[in-house]
Amino acid sequence: MELVVVHNISLPPGQFGGPGIFELFSNALDPEAHPYYREIQGLRVSSHFLVRRDGGLFQFVACGKRAWHAGQSEWRGRSRCNDFSLGIELEGADDQPFEDAQYRQLGDLVRALARAYPITACVGHSDIAVPAGRKTDPGPRFDWSRVPRSFPSAG
Repeated sequence: MELVVVHNISLPPGQFGGPGIFELFSNALDPEAHPYYREIQGLRVSSHFLVRRDGGLFQFVACGKRAWHAGQSEWRGRSRCNDFSLGIELEGADDQPFEDAQYRQLGDLVRALARAYPITACVGHSDIAVPAGRKTDPGPRFDWSRVPRSFPSAG
């Protein structure tokens, strides 16, 4: 894995703390539990990690396995970013600030991943989505100055 991709997610949209994200990533989201869930019924996505609002960290997919977080994507001329990236979901939304606990956990996680894998960059979903503009996360309220973005080349 060479790239870390930061996302945001809330289920239902704009609501935090419920079981929706866990249910989505385990393909157990009840389409009758919320009107929005009917819209995304059948969506099959996953992420390596989730950082909750309180900084709680959860892993859904092993780092050596592909997660389905990037969709149509390209980074530095390479397509199919799911093949070489680790996805980290932050519980949040584009229009709301993230919590200090999330930034601390995310920074620690990104640094740990960079020690364990030949990570060269940490980017947002919006940086890799094809076509450009298809995705906006982690959003304009995300403070990139609080997260490591690039790492020395291995070797």
